[in-house]
Amino acid sequence: MRISGENYYIVGTDVNPYHIELNDLDQRYVIPQCNDPNYFSVLNEIIDKWAIDYVHPQPDIEVLAIAKNRDLIKGGKTFLPSYHSIEIAQDKFECNSLLHDSGIPVADSVKLFNKEQARTAISNLLRWNSKVWLRATHGAGSKAAVPIYHADEAHGWINIWRHRDLDFMDFMVSEYLPGQDFAFTSIWKEGELITSIVRQRVLYLLGFVSPSGQSSTPSVAVIVHNDKVNEIATNAILAIDPKPQGAYYVDLKENSHGIPCVTEINAGRFNATINFFAHAGINLPHLLIKLATNQEFPNVKKYDPVPKGQYWVRQIDMGYKLVKEGNFRAININGS
Repeated sequence: MRISGENYYIVGTDVNPYHIELNDLDQRYVIPQCNDPNYFSVLNEIIDKWAIDYVHPQPDIEVLAIAKNRDLIKGGKTFLPSYHSIEIAQDKFECNSLLHDSGIPVADSVKLFNKEQARTAISNLLRWNSKVWLRATHGAGSKAAVPIYHADEAHGWINIWRHRDLDFMDFMVSEYLPGQDFAFTSIWKEGELITSIVRQRVLYLLGFVSPSGQSSTPSVAVIVHNDKVNEIATNAILAIDPKPQGAYYVDLKENSHGIPCVTEINAGRFNATINFFAHAGINLPHLLIKLATNQEFPNVKKYDPVPKGQYWVRQIDMGYKLVKEGNFRAININGS
């Protein structure tokens, strides 16, 4: 929003008094969690005090809470998908099942209910690959996701997470998808796709210390043009929401046949590298606000609005850098 050139007055909220210090805000507030009875009264007090025009929730838990209770928001507009669509998207197994029934490519998946059923499901999937993918049905950032080589590993992993998490966690197991990893980020208004962009994950943030070797957040990503990803992701969004509104992004990974399969849909919010696209030439938060407040916005392509081959390189405590393909400065000495 700051690099858009628009004179935005930005008021931010968080439940964490430390992390909110990192944001470039005009005003900042520490507020109750969204499941607190006082959440909406506090939020409305802030909206009224600063005459807020638009309210954007970002973490999943707040997206769902505000979508469900959007009528309680006084004054500030929201621009969210339907509550039902968000609820489906946030349940990875329900979303997977709906997409499968709609003919959208997804990984073969089974929801796990008990130890014996898990053993059968994992054994069946291991017939086609040396490992399977185990993860929680809810949560962001590849929560509790890990490759599993044997059913006993799954049982131990699930027990670890269920003992450490205060909320009971459901798990699902899926075929392992070995191919390229994509994210399709898009903006919709009243069922019409306004624009979208695809990035491919090249390296994962802290993937080398993660049990899975990867995460949903890349340390290196590159903009790609991929018609198949565009088609599958668009159809996936329309399968869970016949009239999409606001931000949607879809994660996809190629199976052993090179077909991009949807692994999850995130409704109502952006991904962690949204500033990547703004620096690359398409400022999606700025565009979203224009749409939400019924302002004029520039014509943009529905697919591939900026050149491919732009890399976003980032690391913890090291900032970020946009590098165009062919412009990397290091000299490659391979010893041969």
